[in-house]
Amino acid sequence: MNTLWLKKLWNRSNRILPSQAEETRATDKTGFRIFNNKSIRPVNIAIVAVFALTTIGIWAMSNRPASEPSWPRIVAGMSFSPLQMGNDPAEGIYPSLAQIDADLALLDGKVQSIRAYGVGGTLGEIPRLARNYHMNVALGAWLTANRPDNEREITKLIDIARQYKNVSRVFVGNETILRGDLTADEVITYLDRVRRALNVPVSTAEPWHVWEAHPELGDHVDFIGAHMLPYWEGVDLEIAVDHVTDKVEQLKSRFPDKPVVLAEVGWPSNGRTRRSAVASEANEAIFLRRFLARAQADRYDYYLMEAFDQPWKSESEGAVGAYWGVYDVHRNQKFAFTEPIVRVPQWKILAMVSVLLAIVGFRALLTDAATLKNQGRGFLAATTHGVGAGMVWVAYDYAQQYLTPFTLVVGIVLSAGFLLINLVVLVEAHEWAEANWVTRRRRAFKTTLPQPDGTSFAPKVSIHVPAYNEPPDMVIETLNALNRLEYPNFEVLVIDNNTQDPALWQPVETHCAALGERFRFFHVAPLSGFKAGALNFALGHTSPAAEIIAVVDSDYQVRPAWLKDLVPHFLKPAIGIVQAPQDYRDGGENLFKALCEAEYKGFFHIGMVTRNDRNAIIEHGTMTMIRARALREVGGWGEWCITEDAELGLRILEHGYETAYVEESYGQGLIPDTFLDYKKQRFRWAYGAVRIIRHHAGTLTGRSRTRLTPGQRYHFLAGWLPWLADGLNLIYTAGALAWSAAIVIDPRHVDPPLAIFIIPPMALFFFKTAKVFHIYRSRLGSSRWEAGAAALAGLSLSHIIAKAVIQGFFLSGKPFFRTPKCENRPALVRAVLAAWEELALTGALWSAAVSVALIQGRETPGSLLWSAALVVQSLPYLAACAMSLLNGISSRTAGKSLHARFVAIPVRV
Repeated sequence: MNTLWLKKLWNRSNRILPSQAEETRATDKTGFRIFNNKSIRPVNIAIVAVFALTTIGIWAMSNRPASEPSWPRIVAGMSFSPLQMGNDPAEGIYPSLAQIDADLALLDGKVQSIRAYGVGGTLGEIPRLARNYHMNVALGAWLTANRPDNEREITKLIDIARQYKNVSRVFVGNETILRGDLTADEVITYLDRVRRALNVPVSTAEPWHVWEAHPELGDHVDFIGAHMLPYWEGVDLEIAVDHVTDKVEQLKSRFPDKPVVLAEVGWPSNGRTRRSAVASEANEAIFLRRFLARAQADRYDYYLMEAFDQPWKSESEGAVGAYWGVYDVHRNQKFAFTEPIVRVPQWKILAMVSVLLAIVGFRALLTDAATLKNQGRGFLAATTHGVGAGMVWVAYDYAQQYLTPFTLVVGIVLSAGFLLINLVVLVEAHEWAEANWVTRRRRAFKTTLPQPDGTSFAPKVSIHVPAYNEPPDMVIETLNALNRLEYPNFEVLVIDNNTQDPALWQPVETHCAALGERFRFFHVAPLSGFKAGALNFALGHTSPAAEIIAVVDSDYQVRPAWLKDLVPHFLKPAIGIVQAPQDYRDGGENLFKALCEAEYKGFFHIGMVTRNDRNAIIEHGTMTMIRARALREVGGWGEWCITEDAELGLRILEHGYETAYVEESYGQGLIPDTFLDYKKQRFRWAYGAVRIIRHHAGTLTGRSRTRLTPGQRYHFLAGWLPWLADGLNLIYTAGALAWSAAIVIDPRHVDPPLAIFIIPPMALFFFKTAKVFHIYRSRLGSSRWEAGAAALAGLSLSHIIAKAVIQGFFLSGKPFFRTPKCENRPALVRAVLAAWEELALTGALWSAAVSVALIQGRETPGSLLWSAALVVQSLPYLAACAMSLLNGISSRTAGKSLHARFVAIPVRV
């Protein structure tokens, strides 16, 4: 009869309806609820179909075929550099004669004339080999600032041009004046010498504006060899061919007696955007096909830039220098010559892969999602489709790059970060959906359980209060609150460990004696193990009759109903832990503490609530109650871990126990007085989390035998994933500063990172910020200002969390950081110095952003995007500076008025 009453009591206390009981029985061994396989339901299929069609439609609209003039059967001329992957003329590494011959064979019948750029190495054999294909050659001498090399180059050029009749013209130097290797007068000296030696037309090759700036060159050449590369001038594709025509007419007007030869004319297929000029394969195809039509109509003499991609040029011209070829470095044709142009020819495959990835991600996020509303399902579908499309586009765009060992390593590192960003987005989206769009909470534990007449459940509770160097008045108030508990059967053990000053612990000892036999005081020094050591000491002195161990921090003042309301949850034998949220009573003291309290609420009223649905809460070491048998069964508190509470909770779950989280506050403590102490507290939490991950890696990943369910493993790993991302972000900050310094030092050769790697971190930042604002407003009923307060305080901890994560992986034995209470507020200077690292990083990132924008911003939008990314990267550090400053200037008057706005948030349970 008593057993039947307990079962009815438990069911009523947890509101288990008959339908819910069926759902509970539908839980399989994985720990996720199957709900009769309704996770694959028509509404999910409909949502997937809608977003899949939308995704495919976006891909299709972005890749509509564009009709352009067809490529002619044969082009007049093409720049010809037969270097292969791994070749580099600067290093004296040239292609073999067989490779050059194969390249000429590929162009046979497609090109009338080729332009060679030098005669070094095997390149001097180009005219001889080209005779076999009846090609004319515009032979070139590569001139630099090295005069002995120039002498050898000129001598060899003259010999070859005299020997082979298919040398139709000669270029003495290529952009030599533009690079500043030689002056115009020095180039003229070489021109005059070569013209005297040869009977073929001679000129030099420079961009059109160099000819305009040095008209004296016209008197020493037989034709004007002008480069027309509108991309480098930032000209929009739509007017690029007209731009070439205008410059040709301008040169004809400037040099009326000289024919104009377009020594280079082209567009790159990849590289950074310059003003309005976008480098892409489609744009290269469009420009060249339009130009060839114009060239045929206006009878231009030209050389397309160029036959084959030249990866070695990325060292001298930046990344874009590698991508000017009609054929790639593997000799594959890069774009259609006659068919309509599609910007991404493989878009159908990419669209399907992105949809498949989205479906896999959506299905994973819908595991155990029977309570999720359709709004939440739609939100997750949109997120997974965005992530899927982003991953496919990054993989595709990255695959188009020519990779050196260095860029390959950089790409792998950036790709790893990109994958982590996507995981964080999915995890954040999952919590966002489960916090806002659910029909009910699955494990909602009531605060007050019904007690039928004539019955009671009041097992003995041993309350442990650890203290170290605490103000005695504060501890005495904590004990007075415990003395007012409306519960008949409890004891209180106060353990003061290692406090050296008797003036701090003796008043507490005296007060315990005055409160009666329920209160026992222990002063132990020395005692190892920090807080865990003190709690284990208390456990050894606990009454044998105690069935429940409760822990209260020395600053917490509990409500009288705490034990009376929550102990009955232990009626269920499987319950190992009953947890109430941490709460604070001094949030109205000043603005700084108001912001801190707003940030704390997110974890206790959002994160813990969603985790509780899958029996995966993180135990925190105050306002917690533990079944004494379970505590002893798992070996007590872990003295090796500075977050002994979270580690203990995980061990208890590993032993198959359940936890109960009651969202209502039953006690209030004190917020850290200073920003430095606020950071130390979060350092301890994050460092401890990493140590727990390392220590419990086997059970958390499923490699070791464990009773943890997949849902529990997911929440522990996913819950700490954003902290791990913060750790990686600090490494990326250092990398971003180094990369920016390289851009500033050598802007010609160092480009900003690809946009595909710049945009995702910025998107994650704004995604997480939007999540905080939306959840605080919808779940907690907060105002915009309150949500902003939480976002600011949370951001301010990013740097200290990052340091904790990195040290947690590479160091061990970090000391326990006590969070001081009731200490004097710091002076303004001391408060600012509490964030000196963040201030330095903010200054460095802003300086880098401004420098990059000033040096490259006018020419390359990608540089402006990089500058914007650096500013966004600085926001967490700036938030820390703001919090530290607010800590220094906050006043009690301001705090009281703000408490009502920022902290008195009506939590929607």
